[in-house]
Amino acid sequence: MNRQVIVVGSGNAALCAGLAALEGGADVTLLEKASADEAGGNTRYTAGAMRFVYNSGEELMPLLLNREDERLPWTDFGDYTAEQFSSDLLNFNDGQPLTRQQEILIDRSYDTLAWLASHNVRFEPIYSRQSFQKKGRFVFWGGLTLAAQGEGDGLYQAEVKAFEAAGGRIEFDCAVTDLIMDGGRVAGVRVKADDGLQDRPADAVILACGGFEANPEKRAALMGGKWRDAKVRGTRHNTGDGFDMALAAGGVLCGRPDGCHAVPMDRAMPNYGNLDIEFSERKHYRKICYFLGVMLNAEGKRFVDEGENFRNYTYAQFGRAILEQPGAAAWQIFDAKVESLLYSEYRFWDAKFLKADTIEDLLASIEGIDRDAALKTVAEFNAAVDREREFDPTILDGKGTRGLSPDKTNWACALDTPPFLAYPVTCGITFTYSGLRVDDEARVLREDGAPIDGLLACGEMVGNVFIAGYPGGSGLTSGAVFGRQAGSTAAQAQVMPNEA
Repeated sequence: MNRQVIVVGSGNAALCAGLAALEGGADVTLLEKASADEAGGNTRYTAGAMRFVYNSGEELMPLLLNREDERLPWTDFGDYTAEQFSSDLLNFNDGQPLTRQQEILIDRSYDTLAWLASHNVRFEPIYSRQSFQKKGRFVFWGGLTLAAQGEGDGLYQAEVKAFEAAGGRIEFDCAVTDLIMDGGRVAGVRVKADDGLQDRPADAVILACGGFEANPEKRAALMGGKWRDAKVRGTRHNTGDGFDMALAAGGVLCGRPDGCHAVPMDRAMPNYGNLDIEFSERKHYRKICYFLGVMLNAEGKRFVDEGENFRNYTYAQFGRAILEQPGAAAWQIFDAKVESLLYSEYRFWDAKFLKADTIEDLLASIEGIDRDAALKTVAEFNAAVDREREFDPTILDGKGTRGLSPDKTNWACALDTPPFLAYPVTCGITFTYSGLRVDDEARVLREDGAPIDGLLACGEMVGNVFIAGYPGGSGLTSGAVFGRQAGSTAAQAQVMPNEA
């Protein structure tokens, strides 16, 4: 008889876990507490970008949806080596070495993308957000080159199709409330049904139901009270239920409790995204072109180095910086010189912004900002800009400021060309970093390091993947890597703790 595997959740990590378990010969059911319309966890709110190791542009070709794209011969993909991925993660590790989970993420990233491609999950170059044209060529600049066709929603749909084609089942509106324990072993789950609670037996249970970012009480308790004010960028269903169940079964949390992916978002964004628009449009509430201008707080001051690094390495941290400002608010200021370089999210039909022919009129129109202080900040910024260096968004161009606190390190252009634009932003939390301690096989571990028989975790449930920050596109890759491993382990005869 085939092993019975239950996966809790239905996002990228859950679907990769389910698909891998099916490949291993198991019977697999995904249980999702959301309706079919809201299923998919945070995956459907993403742009579908996935960071992974590749050593040349040639290695990307087997992953591409359209290998006949006329732009390909004029594209410089560069490379993104294991050493580069390691360095990017180490930059956010608070001075600590790579964790075992980070090593696994790096080592298995390319093979996992190739595995997804073998299941007809196809990818396309992110020309619009990860490349700039330079001397007639498309130059990719940030180590992040491919996204799933159709972005996050397309990734979800392709994975669902592959999972169901392999014989998997998904049940929606099916909330898991508890793990069923048989001694020290997880033997199934309890679900909330229309006629009460039901028990579902299983040989293995994979928790893939997200972090606790949509639970303001858990955010406040684990991350600090200010995190109550953050808006939730993704699904409203990631409330930490999986953690509660795993901890009750003997699992432990690891990683920084206050760590999270938090980005600058349109301040008018409704909590949990706008459910009145298509999933594919929800990403447009982010505002991540701050590196082309300046960000001012309510006191009229700059508070980050907008050009510290490519935005792939800062956007998931700058949401936190905005949350720490008065009123958890800031304004991104641009002029006409860079307007054509702003991503489509700045031209989104629902984007909120102000526009004026003079910087004085623009700042005067911003409600809640210290206008005089802001005028002084802009004047000092303009005077401090290096006018000798050439602006080049494809590299860390060193075109910065001198004598400011903080200085802008790269891409500093004076705000001097009308019209001028101001976009109000706040902090949007995407997912939390702290998670369950797991081993190399994705088994959930107890305090003493022994695995809990029958219990695995993947996706946002796994701790020690991200510590104090996040290089863009790593989250979906992590979900796929650890999801694939969890599914493969669950399909095998479970290793007992004394054999580990």
